[in-house]
Amino acid sequence: GKYRLPGKKACVVISGGGAMRRYGYLARTEKQLDQAGVQHVLYDKVFPNPTLNQVMGGIDFAKKNGCDFILGLGGGRTMDSAKAIAFGCTNPGNLWDYSSSMTGGNKERVADPLPIVCITTTAGTGSEIDPWGVITKEQTNEKSGFFSGESMYPVLSIVDPGLTFTVPQDYTAYQGMDAFFHASESVINTKNSQMGEMYALLAITLVAKYLPRAVKNGKDRQARSFVSLANTLAGYYMRCTSAHSLEHAMGGFHPKLPHGAGLIMISHAYFDFFAERKAAEQPMIDMAKAMGVKDASSGKDFIKALDDLIASVGCSDLGMSDAGITKEELKKYPQKVHEVLGGDITADPVLLSDEDYLAIYEASYK
Repeated sequence: GKYRLPGKKACVVISGGGAMRRYGYLARTEKQLDQAGVQHVLYDKVFPNPTLNQVMGGIDFAKKNGCDFILGLGGGRTMDSAKAIAFGCTNPGNLWDYSSSMTGGNKERVADPLPIVCITTTAGTGSEIDPWGVITKEQTNEKSGFFSGESMYPVLSIVDPGLTFTVPQDYTAYQGMDAFFHASESVINTKNSQMGEMYALLAITLVAKYLPRAVKNGKDRQARSFVSLANTLAGYYMRCTSAHSLEHAMGGFHPKLPHGAGLIMISHAYFDFFAERKAAEQPMIDMAKAMGVKDASSGKDFIKALDDLIASVGCSDLGMSDAGITKEELKKYPQKVHEVLGGDITADPVLLSDEDYLAIYEASYK
């Protein structure tokens, strides 16, 4: 209520899971909007891996109610949906007409989106600080990034670590590791900048040190605060590589798969592919040192530190089969990597072939 909000009527977007009501976060937000003299309506039909149909429903709802800005309250799914709804409110037709994914129309926007406000209740996606939304088109199993330039950045974001206290242990781990992979992919990315590497290495340090504590004790304010900071830092200069494309292919076929969990499942085989070939030795040594391995001297030291971190947050036993993925269907995924644009597949330390993608999937499967 103390901030200058970008409109007079907000469409508040939350997930359909009930947590925002149950923990009082929605009521607190509505009270703040009331204090600011801002009218508001609620759209609560966002679910994990938000779909095109859900977003189109939100666009219709916001238009019919005459909203002049969108407020996303929740995790990545909610903030991504808020951005896409804001875009669809000012640009005609179907949202996918503007997507650069395989079946997208690649149309140029005709107007800037409505202003966007984000209040994050998780620490992992970095959605409060970036201009991207990730939406799944159910009919084609495309889970793809949606982007429309600088106008998609939120005009105001609130990062309050106290709002993450209620995230369960498993999702605390999945989300924190998502932030870790945003940073680690940025470090090995051949198109990264020195500024980006500085932010990413600090994010890696903070996740490695504080995520295990946050998983063990969700009320540890210091741990939650530093993981929230790591999440935002990693989001500032996010330069994802093909790892995110590999996971988006999985999530497109299995919408209930938590994004961070999918990244964890493939992470050892993915990063070890480059370590085995000594394709990113110095970046991996730098990351290992950021994780506390003082005498790191090869990429394999990073792989060991990564495995130890995953174990420390209780995720060593995550298996694709637990998410309903069969070994036979892995053959469908390499082609999807080219379609979903989860990360820049041309920025890997070594350019991967479809055979390499499949080998990484198969090595990760359990």
